Order: sequence, then structure tokens, then C-alpha cells
Amino acid sequence: MSLTTNYITPSGLEKLRLEYTELLHRERPKVVETVAWAASNGDRSENADYQYGKKRLREIDRRLHFLQKRMEASEVIDPVKMKSTRIVFGATVTIEDENGHQRTYKIVGEDEFDIKLNKISWRSPVAKALLGKMMSDEVKIIKPSGFEIVTITQIQYI
Repeated sequence: MSLTTNYITPSGLEKLRLEYTELLHRERPKVVETVAWAASNGDRSENADYQYGKKRLREIDRRLHFLQKRMEASEVIDPVKMKSTRIVFGATVTIEDENGHQRTYKIVGEDEFDIKLNKISWRSPVAKALLGKMMSDEVKIIKPSGFEIVTITQIQYI
């Protein structure tokens, strides 16, 4: 997997597109309107609305630039179309620790990870340990507190 390619699921790319559209067509025009109004009020050096608005415009423009670059570098991989017995990008993997506790993770792109939803980036230490493995493999996951040995109990592409 290339360091410059932005691997992403279809839903992850759609989320980036929605954020880009929202910023470009809704939020940015509102801020531009506020800045124009604040500028018409005279002295800009002590005009908090103007200063905050200009700062917010820079933030929005930076984010728009970032999102555009991420979308341009995107390589969409649809987990539903994957046919692999090994763990690859897009896999939903269930692991079991030595105490019998199970956890399920979905391996997704860097722009779509959400640990609360058990979505982990393919570049995360856990995903790196799992990638390329198969059902019933034992995997050593290195953690800040040491390491953990887990067994892969299920691999799905959903």
C-alpha cells in the first residue's frame, strides 16, 4: 500500500464529499457575508467580527484544500466486493483475547476511523498486526502497556 494513496471505503469518500460541499456551499458563504458586513462597519483593527471571520475563512479554506487533496489521492476500495481469506483493507475482523473477550474492528481509511464505532485506520498498530493474517491465526498486538496475544475468530467483508 502506497504512502501517498488515500485508501478509503465508498462511505468514507462520501463523507469527505459531504463535508467539502457543506463547507464550500453553506458555511463559507455565510462567513464571507459576515466578514463583508463587519468590514462595512469601519475600523477593522478592533472589529472582533471581522477578525474572527477572517480567521474562520482561513480555517475553512485550509480544510477545503486538505479535503480536495485527500479526495484526489483517494483509491476507493469497496469491502463488499473483496474476496479474500486474508485480512486486507475493508475487513471486519473479530478477535478473541486469552481471557475469551471478543472485539470486532473494521479496517478503514485514515479519514474515516472512529474508535467509538470500532473503525480503525489501516495504519494503526492493531490493523498493521492483523493485515495479511487468516482465520485462527494468533496475533501479537503491541500496546503501550505491553503486548496482547489474540486469535482471529472471524473475517468478514461487509
